Amino acid sequence: MDSGVPEIILASKSQVRSRLLKRAGVDFFVRPPDVDEAVIKKKAGDVSTKKLARILAETKARQVSSDFTDALVIGADQVLECQGVLFDKPAGKKAAREHLMKLRGKTHHLTCSVCVAQRGEIIWCQTDRADMTMLNFSNDFVEYYMEKAGDNIQASVGAYQLENIGIQLFESIKGDYFTILGLPLLPLLGFLRTKNGVFK
Repeated sequence: MDSGVPEIILASKSQVRSRLLKRAGVDFFVRPPDVDEAVIKKKAGDVSTKKLARILAETKARQVSSDFTDALVIGADQVLECQGVLFDKPAGKKAAREHLMKLRGKTHHLTCSVCVAQRGEIIWCQTDRADMTMLNFSNDFVEYYMEKAGDNIQASVGAYQLENIGIQLFESIKGDYFTILGLPLLPLLGFLRTKNGVFK
């Protein structure tokens, strides 16, 4: 990068988020945060999904930002809620199947927050929500889907990747595509364009 322009760091090990930033022409490097999401969620207590998503994103951005002087550190996270129940990423194919069976035929809400930290402080944040209604698919279709999707389903909190075969699970979707993928990209790019000429 040019002298005087802060580096951009993605505080996430998500391949999808990295791919979105790369395809958007953003120069950055990855530094996954060293945080325990279960501890963060327990400490947050009974808060809204919007607040929880922001707490998770802020914590990740701050944690990585504390190791750098001027870098802009991007942290992001998603919270999936269906009928008052919060879902975590499935720990294996059995858990992924259980997720899908609980979500089928229902509308769930996917809240995504993205924050930018500098010198350990949050300087910008955006939180969006998508409402997603799954088809009332058969048990046979679940088995077909899981075979086709492979191990990738374990990387998503809802056991699906919308950019791949996961789209076949849905009847309707209301919300921003990038928010569903885990990174509200348009508002993030808008912020980066105004921050010290990071990119144009």
